[in-house]
Amino acid sequence: MTEPGAATSPLLEVRGLRKYFRARGRGVEERLIKAVDDVSLSVSAGQTVALVGESGSGKSTTAYCILRLENVTGGSVFFQGQDITHLPARSLRPVRRDMNVIFQDPLASLNPRMTIGDIITEPLVVHGVGDQGQRVGIARALALEPKLLVCDEPVSSLDVSIQAQILNLLKDIQLQSGVAYLFITHDLAVVRWMSHRVEVMRSGRIVESGPTARICAEPREEYTKALLAAAPVPDPRAMRQRRADREDLLAAHEPTG
Repeated sequence: MTEPGAATSPLLEVRGLRKYFRARGRGVEERLIKAVDDVSLSVSAGQTVALVGESGSGKSTTAYCILRLENVTGGSVFFQGQDITHLPARSLRPVRRDMNVIFQDPLASLNPRMTIGDIITEPLVVHGVGDQGQRVGIARALALEPKLLVCDEPVSSLDVSIQAQILNLLKDIQLQSGVAYLFITHDLAVVRWMSHRVEVMRSGRIVESGPTARICAEPREEYTKALLAAAPVPDPRAMRQRRADREDLLAAHEPTG
């Protein structure tokens, strides 16, 4: 897949992003949890960058910091050349028109008291575009035709056939509109199909990054190899062997500290 935006300024640029939480254990002593620790990445217009890792690796927290749904501990987030890291809520409003999200759990992110029509049209009304009826049929996250869409495991709960339809739709929309995707997933099969670049995340850090074709064909990190070994294959015996190899790789490279 040809990588767009190589010679242009990135639409999104994340520099040294950090998000730390303080958690109290059974005793009185607090411990510091480094959910995101010095993460840097960029996404260009028309490009899909996959943020890959197992549950708990920090992928969603990174996304929420980029979207300013979480305040950052350190680092910077630039969108269309503007530093939005500490923008006040009022100044964020025009930025949010160009930056949207598909959440992993749609039931948790939708208001059960609103009709489907109201849910889809709400962002149009808020931003003064409610009279453009031809947009009402598209998903809420795409209703304002954002320049960047963060996709947080958008197809993980769907049947395979439905997944394919949604992924193909997203690709078609990208080709037509030039929207950029930050695609958060643990599924390497989805990554191969959707992304131009891959950022592999583990324990809050980026451990490997590069073009999708290179990462999938010649991974350099053992952790990346373990993730690739977990990707589904048609042969059940081969799948069992892949899972066994993955467990061995992860056990041999368990992070410390």
